[in-house]
Amino acid sequence: MKLAMLGLGRMGGNMARRLMKAGHQVVAFDRDPAAVAGLAGEGAEGAASVAEAAGKLETTAIYWLMLPAGAVTDAVMREVAEVARPGDIVIDGGNSFWKHDLERSRFLAERNIHFVDVGVSGGVWGLERGYCMMIGGPEEAVAHLDPLFAALAPGLGTVPRTHRPRNPGEWKAEQGYVHCGPAGSGHFTKMVHNGIEYGMMQAYAEGFDVLRQRAKAELDTSYDLNLSDIAEVWRRGSVISSWLLDLISIALAEDQSLSKFSGRVADSGEGRWTVDAAMEEAVPVDVLAASLFARYRSRVEESYADQLLSAMRFGFGGHVEVPQ
Repeated sequence: MKLAMLGLGRMGGNMARRLMKAGHQVVAFDRDPAAVAGLAGEGAEGAASVAEAAGKLETTAIYWLMLPAGAVTDAVMREVAEVARPGDIVIDGGNSFWKHDLERSRFLAERNIHFVDVGVSGGVWGLERGYCMMIGGPEEAVAHLDPLFAALAPGLGTVPRTHRPRNPGEWKAEQGYVHCGPAGSGHFTKMVHNGIEYGMMQAYAEGFDVLRQRAKAELDTSYDLNLSDIAEVWRRGSVISSWLLDLISIALAEDQSLSKFSGRVADSGEGRWTVDAAMEEAVPVDVLAASLFARYRSRVEESYADQLLSAMRFGFGGHVEVPQ
């Protein structure tokens, strides 16, 4: 298949590379000409504008936006709407707020253009590992895009099967992507995914802080524990093993003091939106709310736990800390 990838940052660029590796054709556009030139050197077809990208696409053109949530995505989507033809498909693969998807879907539907929202998890490791995708949008458009989702997903065999009964269509979830429902459902699911991520990261960070503080001389019993070794052994057969723990082990192997991280932990919005959704639904989310508030607190008074949170965020997504 052929598509335009609009936005060639940490995620968009690597997603384009994975698609090309699977035999798909990519028209690459970014406001940074160097990013376009770089990907063109790897086999993509470069474009200097959204309009030029549109001219290089075929019938049922596909525009995949990988841009920062908010005004930037809105602006580029409106540019696409000006050049897209009826029946074309616009995909928002960024971390957009799910309620904005409803507005964008209506805006594009008025022009007979399909809108698909895709919550993407995989970070800077996705090129090698594949991407987990939560998809919202009309069934027909999602089905048309299936070869792209299959190419981006990790695929079968990456984790053990649960041996649940397999109903028609469920094998896609085992490959690493799922059609959640109509517009907004993909980003809604990804929002909750990221809210859970906040809680998991906070639990790891606090646990390792407890281990580290046991080395203090003023305690009756102190242990100078090797946190790097502990993280490594927990990766092997432990019930708390996970990709996040893999990233912790990598960071601690490099520097147990985590000296390059100040501990001022950013939040990109999804944690707040998850708590907001829980309040609308009257669902108690004690852990998720506490982990969000802990990030706010980190910008006033940092700790080793906060440094580890920053290390994890940098590890999976290349996220930098909140500026001083």
